[in-house]
Amino acid sequence: MRLIFCVFLFFFVLSCNHDYLAKPIKSGIWRGELVISETEVLPFNFEVTAKRAIKIYNGEEIIFVDDMTYGKDSVTIRMPVFESYFVLKYDDTLISGHYNNDGLGRSIPFVARWGVTQRFDVSQDNPYHDISGRWETTFAKDDGAAAALGIFSQNGNKVTGTFRSITGDYRFLEGVVDGDQLKLSAFDGSHAYLFVAAVTDSTMSGTFYSGNHYTDTFSAKRNDVYELPEADSLMFLKPGYENISFSFPDSNGNMVSLDDARFQGKVTIVQIMGTWCPNCLDESRYFSDFYNENNDKDIEFVALAFEYANTPEAAFKSIDRLKNDVGINYPVLLAQYGTTDKTIAQEKLPMLNQLLSFPTTIYIDKTGKVRKIHTGFNGPATGEKYVTFKNEFESFVTELLTE
Repeated sequence: MRLIFCVFLFFFVLSCNHDYLAKPIKSGIWRGELVISETEVLPFNFEVTAKRAIKIYNGEEIIFVDDMTYGKDSVTIRMPVFESYFVLKYDDTLISGHYNNDGLGRSIPFVARWGVTQRFDVSQDNPYHDISGRWETTFAKDDGAAAALGIFSQNGNKVTGTFRSITGDYRFLEGVVDGDQLKLSAFDGSHAYLFVAAVTDSTMSGTFYSGNHYTDTFSAKRNDVYELPEADSLMFLKPGYENISFSFPDSNGNMVSLDDARFQGKVTIVQIMGTWCPNCLDESRYFSDFYNENNDKDIEFVALAFEYANTPEAAFKSIDRLKNDVGINYPVLLAQYGTTDKTIAQEKLPMLNQLLSFPTTIYIDKTGKVRKIHTGFNGPATGEKYVTFKNEFESFVTELLTE
């Protein structure tokens, strides 16, 4: 009887372990499509590996995903760092379900087909135009027009590049020119971007989609010498201020301020950011690597997180996930939860003339004086601009350290 009971218990436990029994998603290349409107889908390619992991491709970017929980004929896939996730049904050639972000109350229908290697279907083998180069761009936006710079490289039909704005970049965009139609997309696990435009040799005009919750129109003209305003000139301290002050909690409930001993006599980099922000993620990766390589010097970093999560517990959960996934070893403090409204956020730092962007970086010298405020962050998708930023950052920090 004992033997029978043990055998029964073994198979009972085994039957409950769906992840063990479930047949994994078929290995190989898939094309996923987020259904963002009645007429538009946002495509991206991903690869399912033999080790039950996923690689999402955006131009030169590869996002590795390995948080997958299988049921009998379904799977839940959670994105790294961000709180978004997929709930999917699948067979050998078709996946269907939804992409969700509970904190923002968003859900987008999703389908994927196995073996489809092209990101966008192309009807014209020979594009009418080559958009390689720089484009002076204007987004309409509800609160007034916003300037941007498009930087693209085209090889045949295929296009890669990004749009830069004063607040950052639109990630690694990848797509095609099909006849006189430009189509670009990016999916990074948090933000889903689609650009559709009519193009000529010198103009483009189209629509930008951010998931299924926001659309904007944009226009652009070719301009090889166009540049955005310098990111170090947009924000400054109000008259009468030479420093900033704050006191916010870390995940252990400790209140942290610039008056603490760890910051005294040191160069301090204050990062204004949010765990939901892709440009902040790019910046956090760079800052984390720099800090880990230079923490034997008189330099400290501290991040102030402005979160949309409705409770401190949920906000700190996102903060801890970011710290663990990126390997951040400097304090990340909860400055605000329940909203990411920049007007409200500025009330927490009233010495600033305005808060234009997440992220924003404040450079403080060893005496506690603010020496520079940098708006936005141009990440790896911006190529040369990213390299320039890193060189300028390291040069300025070295200057502050030697004072």
